[in-house]
Parts: sequence; C-alpha cells; structure tokens
Amino acid sequence: MEEKVDIVALGELLIDFTEAGHSQDGRKLFEQNPGGAPANLLTVASHFGYRTSFIGKVGNDMHGKFLKKTLQEEGINTDAIVEDPGYFTTLAFVEIGENGERNFSFARKPGADTQLKKEELDQTLISGCRIFHFGSLSLTDEPAESTTIEAVKMAKAAGALISYDPNYRPSLWKSKEYAVKKMRSVIEMVDVMKVSDEESTLLTEAKSYEQAADQLLAMGPKLVAITLGEQGVLMATKSRKEIIKAFQIHVVDTTGAGDSFWGGVLCSLLSMNKNVEKMEWEEIKKCAVLGNAVAGLCVQKRGGIPAIPTKEAVFEFMFKKLIRCL
Repeated sequence: MEEKVDIVALGELLIDFTEAGHSQDGRKLFEQNPGGAPANLLTVASHFGYRTSFIGKVGNDMHGKFLKKTLQEEGINTDAIVEDPGYFTTLAFVEIGENGERNFSFARKPGADTQLKKEELDQTLISGCRIFHFGSLSLTDEPAESTTIEAVKMAKAAGALISYDPNYRPSLWKSKEYAVKKMRSVIEMVDVMKVSDEESTLLTEAKSYEQAADQLLAMGPKLVAITLGEQGVLMATKSRKEIIKAFQIHVVDTTGAGDSFWGGVLCSLLSMNKNVEKMEWEEIKKCAVLGNAVAGLCVQKRGGIPAIPTKEAVFEFMFKKLIRCL
C-alpha cells in the first residue's frame, strides 16, 4: 500500500514579480519569483523531508511551466496541477518598503488559479493525506470556491487534519464585507488556523488579539496562531494562550514569512503525530519556536520559495540563537 502524502495544499500558484532595484536610466526593475502561499508552505515541508503535493491550476504558458518546474525541483509533487490553455497564469507585482513590508498589484481577471473545477480534483490524493491545507484566495471566484470547499469536505471525511490560512489580499475581493463573509464561512471545517494580526481583528472585530483568538476558537478550530510580526506569535487553544517571541533578525523581505512560519508549525505537528487537543502546552510552544525559526531565516532573503531555508539551516540557526542565550 502506498504511503500517505503528508501535506496536500490547494490554492494559488503564481508569479511574484518582486521589486529588484532600478535600471541605469532609473526605471524600476522586477524579478521573476515563484509564488503563492500554499506553495511556499509546501516548500518548507518538503525541505524538512515530508511528502508533499500541490493541487491547483496554471496557464499553459511560460509562467505555468516555470512554476511546475520550480515545485518539482523543490521535491513537491505536481501531478495534480492542471495546465489550462484557456487562462493565463496569475501574476503579482510586489513592491517592498524600507521595512520589508509589501504592496501587491495583481493581474488576475481571471487568472488560471481561479478556474479549478471539481472534476479536476484528485480524490485519491485528497483522501489519502495527513494534512490538507488551503487559503482564502481560492474562495474569491467560482469555480475555484466550490472546488475548494468540496476538497476540504473530502479531506475531512477521510480523517485529514484541516489547516487554513486566510491570507487576505483586499484587491482580489469584490468588497471587504464579501471577503470577511467568505473567509469566515469555512472556519467551522478547520482544525488548525493561522491568521495575521490584521486578519484576526478583521474576521472577529475583537478589541484585542486574545479576544480574537477566543472568538476564532469558538468557530471550530482546535489551535489558532496569530502572527504579530517582530513581536512573535500568539498561540491559542481553548485552555491556554501565550505569545511566543520571534527571533531578533534583520528583515529584508517579508514575502513568505507567514507561510514559512505555518509550514514549520505543520512540520512539528507531523513529527509529533498527536491529536492537537491532546498536546501538552510545551509541545505547542515547540511548534511555534520552529515556525519562528523558519520565518526568521526566510525574511532575511528576497522572494518567497527561493528564500525558504533548508532543514539543516533552520536547526543551525536555532542552535546559534540558543548558544547566545546561555
């Protein structure tokens, strides 16, 4: 019997054209980078030796072929990625501020990633994974929205741990209100969830991150992580909440920071192989520390996938940080 795939992710696979200086005559230059939050997360898991597979759609064009090749080189299975000649691969243009924060402009009207159909899903793959991960960018348009929900239900019925990262991008939604409605609609099916500080209050309208965590947990998840940038992350279960501090580093580019953090957390969950509700708090903290380490290395380089560190680099980084604390 074939071994289960550890993590299957469904969602957007796109090109990040990342700001890369200026030409000799002063024109802004952009560098082609493989992107998409689910792909970033899978790259982390693949680097840690886990079996990964991506479900999605790209155009039958130079960008789509580049993306598939990139994932294959990272050890991610691409058999469930559809190449559609009728749609162009989604593009994102990313400007980076002095503090490493990003501003996005998308070419996606419609992009191939929004056109994934139910009949194009690999049911065997979905029903045979340990963790199924998705985000909200596949909920912005049909048919991808219905396809995503169908896949989540399929994975949950088969006993997979359901992971969710909304990854809110305002310009891709019809309105803020519509986005909140859709992003909230799937939370009841989710087991573990990662949100940014801004997303936590957007989805709950809470007055504090602790209140936001409580409200999100009440919707269904067993574990909620609220990323707080350089402050670290608030890890929350129904029994306890705690901020786990981030490693102090120099930030170059925050692209993939949240994805790489959550990828590290999911790798920890896989290695512990426990029901999340039965985990000790120290085990939850270890998940966050590993996630913080992966993200801490990721943001020191430009780009998403190209910036994601190896397993060896992560543990070397953690060891050096530990030694400095002694």
